[in-house]
Amino acid sequence: MPKAYVFTRYGGPETEALTDVDRPSPGPGQLLVAVRAAGVNPVDWKLREGLRRPGDPAERVFPAVFGSEAAGVVEAAGPGVTGFAVGDPVFGNTVDGGYAEYALLSAGATAHRPDGLSFTDAATLPVAAATAYDGVRQLGLPEGATLLVTGAGGGVGAAALQIARALGVRVAGVASEAKKDFVESLGAVHVPSGPGLAERVRAAAPEGVDAVYDLVGGDTLAEAATLLTDRTRLITAGAPPGTVAALGGSRVARARTAAVLEKVAALVLRGALDPHVTRTFPLERAGAALRAVEDGHARGKIVIEVGG
Repeated sequence: MPKAYVFTRYGGPETEALTDVDRPSPGPGQLLVAVRAAGVNPVDWKLREGLRRPGDPAERVFPAVFGSEAAGVVEAAGPGVTGFAVGDPVFGNTVDGGYAEYALLSAGATAHRPDGLSFTDAATLPVAAATAYDGVRQLGLPEGATLLVTGAGGGVGAAALQIARALGVRVAGVASEAKKDFVESLGAVHVPSGPGLAERVRAAAPEGVDAVYDLVGGDTLAEAATLLTDRTRLITAGAPPGTVAALGGSRVARARTAAVLEKVAALVLRGALDPHVTRTFPLERAGAALRAVEDGHARGKIVIEVGG
């Protein structure tokens, strides 16, 4: 039987296990993929702790496989799926987890992996890079505008800095001192995180910032909001809708389409976007990969590599 890394109930790392699972069967609009790589994201451990996303079922079925993005090779297509054939290399958003030897992908949120893009890099794009792309496009900043990104040292933040720069936008990134060199390597002005953020941003960007892309929430979001006169240029992927709405901003509107995946893949191929995969782990060490993200200190992206 194929293996998958799962959580058996809500809770902490003690709920996790590598176990045998049934090979999934694709339903309408789905692809069965032999996984080659799966991206690791903060939302993975948050779901283990009980996070409920819009559209989630009322009761989760356990064991639940970790992961929201994967890259691999098409094994079968469900009813109604067109444009994919067995053997096609693809990447996309998973239906029921991706830390596994086999995963189901939503065909509408899956793209063909182009030549020159590795499975490892492709597996980082459906969540982090696509979220970054959706947010930057939502802001619609003109060339020469200045964007402030909070949580700039993580996967979404690093991608947002690069995508904005590719569009001619100046960028400043809020991150810990430990991530200063990393943020600056992406072409951004580094702003240390912590209390007093607004004052440090004003010192680093005396002409002001035109928009804020928040990935942290909480006090960081509230303080960053004070830097804007036009709060419609305040977006977040790190705070609940009600929190940001109270500040005059909005959540990032996710597209979750193959078209967006194709666009971010094209940015990687032309050198405008580096996924910055900093560590990889085999499926047998998926727990260690998750800890590397859960401790909050990971730079760039962590990927689980499977088979091959």
